[in-house]
Amino acid sequence: MASTKTLVVLVGPTGIGKTNLAISLAREFSTEIISADSRQFFKEMEIGTAKPSMEELAAAPHHFINSHNISTLFSTGDFELEAIQLLAELFEKHDLLIMAGGSGLYVDAVCKGMDSLPETDLNIRERLNQQFALEGIEPIKKQLSIHDPEYYEKVDQANPQRLIRGLEFYLSTGTKLSTHFTNSKKIRPFNIIKIGLNMDRAELYSRINQRVDKMMEAGLLDEVKSLQAYRSYNALNTVGYSELFTYLDGKTNLEEAVDQIKQNTRRFAKRQLTWFRRDESTAWFEPNQTDAIINYINQHK
Repeated sequence: MASTKTLVVLVGPTGIGKTNLAISLAREFSTEIISADSRQFFKEMEIGTAKPSMEELAAAPHHFINSHNISTLFSTGDFELEAIQLLAELFEKHDLLIMAGGSGLYVDAVCKGMDSLPETDLNIRERLNQQFALEGIEPIKKQLSIHDPEYYEKVDQANPQRLIRGLEFYLSTGTKLSTHFTNSKKIRPFNIIKIGLNMDRAELYSRINQRVDKMMEAGLLDEVKSLQAYRSYNALNTVGYSELFTYLDGKTNLEEAVDQIKQNTRRFAKRQLTWFRRDESTAWFEPNQTDAIINYINQHK
């Protein structure tokens, strides 16, 4: 018998309007929102992660926003376990829930499940971290692109820890990390409807540029300054933070750093679209097609 419970999964590139649409859908269906954004978990990262505002958070119940400290190791596997447990609880009172986010691995963890990964050699991780400290990220990028080009294409290339993780996995196990994300699919006890958001590329890039400018006006530089003591944590090795740490180190000027944030965010958005487009079950809409999206959900739930 088909499940009467439905998870609507809202995906798309950064800056496209997933938050606004998720709130509209949550209000339409009187339900709650689970965030699948791997940076919005962290309390200390406010401006640079484009979290929902206080008004937006008040408009619908949200989960996995400000749920963890940046000093906490919170892996994709941890998210899978916690999110599936939360969904079971929320489905007790709702027939339909919304999950929204641009972190493809975290979306896949909930929809498909993660494989149990073999352990890696911590000595290799230490050696790669030392190489990164001495030589920068480029030699690691080059090795990873050779050994696991599929993972290299999908990973956030402004995130050194994710790059190191991919190379560490290959050097430890002799297998590609990318192959472990698609080998098996867990059967979930709920229906899944996937909605993808896309728009004209030039318009999306313009929105991204404007959003970065607004983040700077809102005090992103001060936020990054306040987090300098934590910069070694994985959560902060990410777009919007890495570039400003480089500026604070005196290696670039502020204008160049802001341009780098825009460029890296645009590249990230392009990789997100590549990732989400590979799933043929996703129905694609423009962000302003709210009525059409509601109709689609009603037809498929």
